[in-house]
Amino acid sequence: MEERNKKYPEGHFIGKWMGIGVAIFAGFGIPLAIILKIPWIIAIGPAMGVAFGLAVGSSIESKRKKEGKIRPLTEDEKKKRKMLVIAGIMVFILGLVIFLLRLFL
Repeated sequence: MEERNKKYPEGHFIGKWMGIGVAIFAGFGIPLAIILKIPWIIAIGPAMGVAFGLAVGSSIESKRKKEGKIRPLTEDEKKKRKMLVIAGIMVFILGLVIFLLRLFL
């Protein structure tokens, strides 16, 4: 398929730019935490990256949607996204349980 006529699934640019934003801004949180000697400030970098990526990705996605280059998700893509969300929640819960066990035992 020619690049100019390619259609992207809904949410493609938002996810892409959120990943780019987190990768870029995570590098700001770590040195900032070391310089200021405040460990919890590490989380500011990824949070700023998510906000940046969401803003840029939404802007690009709305532009592409007006051009007709965004297509709705297929049933298979919806199933895959649902499974990935469930897997992510399970990994989060597992990490939280391990953290709490190590903290209190």
